[in-house]
Formats: sequence, structure tokens, C-alpha cells
Amino acid sequence: MVEISTSFLSLETYNATKHIYNLEVAHTDYFHIDVMDGKFVETNTEERMKGYTNQIKQISNLPIDVHLLVEDIEKYVEEYMPYMPNIITFHYEACKNKEEVCNLISYIKDKGVKVGLAISPNTQVEKIYEFLPFIHMVLIMTVEPGKGGQKLIPETLEKVKKLNEFRNENNLEFDIEADGGINLETMPSVRDSGVDIAVVGSGIIKTEDYKETIKLLKE
Repeated sequence: MVEISTSFLSLETYNATKHIYNLEVAHTDYFHIDVMDGKFVETNTEERMKGYTNQIKQISNLPIDVHLLVEDIEKYVEEYMPYMPNIITFHYEACKNKEEVCNLISYIKDKGVKVGLAISPNTQVEKIYEFLPFIHMVLIMTVEPGKGGQKLIPETLEKVKKLNEFRNENNLEFDIEADGGINLETMPSVRDSGVDIAVVGSGIIKTEDYKETIKLLKE
């Protein structure tokens, strides 16, 4: 069964506490926090996501799945450490070289937090193969990072299939997460590609019955 990480990108700040409670009751598996600095991507969600994370920690014990779409990765790792996230994922494209990728992986793991590595649609999945033995998750962006409500790019799911093959052939243990344009309509192809975790934002938030939607997404 595919786990669901609900993205807060399309959530209105009004009455956020009620939505957080309803999502937990509806059995989302993770809360997905998209931290954007307005530099790595155009959108800036720093204050909004910090506010959501504060509210989550006050009323829920569900794991927090932090996705950093930022240039200064260490700065935001430090900012989110007090919230005890389950995992912090950063972008391969935000790093200058392989050494920086390795250093950031170690930096996050040394803090006792799981680490994920994300790649955008135009990045070949083979570029991150060498890092796979050292991380807990790969996040495949199935839309261009930075905006919610986009349509899933079908070709990106081929990366998930390649990752699955590589994982099996090399006896590796890491989760594969897909993020972008996932809803009830696109979920069958996402599931068939072999993802472990699907990030769903407006595909849940803009529906009337979170519990029913999440149940259908998991089936």
C-alpha cells in the first residue's frame, strides 16, 4: 500500500488547525512541509510553513516530512530541527558539487534525522545513484518545483521505475516518494510505477471528505 504525505502548499492559513486535525483523523501518514526561500524557486513559503509546523506540533504526533526547496540548506535544517521532523529532504540541484551533497547527507544524519534527496523533472535519476546507499529516501518531482496545482508529468514516473530496479538489483533500502500533480485520477499510474510514498496536496485539500479521498488514494 502506498503511504500518503499530505502537502500543505495549497492549504489556506485560515482555520489551519481544523484541517490538520481532520487530516490526522483521515489517516494521512505524514504532513509534507514545502519550505521555499524565493531563491531556489520563485515562491516564498518560509513564514507560512513555519506557522503550519508550529500548529502541527501542538496538536499532532504524526511524522513531519520536510521538503527544502532552498539554496542555503544548512540554515533551514537548523530552523526545523526543534520540530523533530521525521525526515528532511533537500534538492540535488541546490548543491554545487558531489562533495556538498555528501556533506549535507552526513550533516542531517548526524542530527539524528532521516535524510532524503530530491530531483527535479529535468535531472536524470542516474546522477544520484552513488548517494543511494547513504540516504533514506529519494523524492522524484513529478512537476516543476515551486508551485502547487500543476499537472503530473508522466515521463517522470520512468525515474521511479528505474529507481525500483536499481534498488532491487543492489539490495538497497530507501523509500521512493513522488511529489506533484497526484490525485485520484493520476494515482493508478503513480502506484504502478512503484512509489512508496505519494505527496498529495490539492488532490486532498480541495476535496470535501479527506477520509474518503485518502482511503481511495491508498487502495
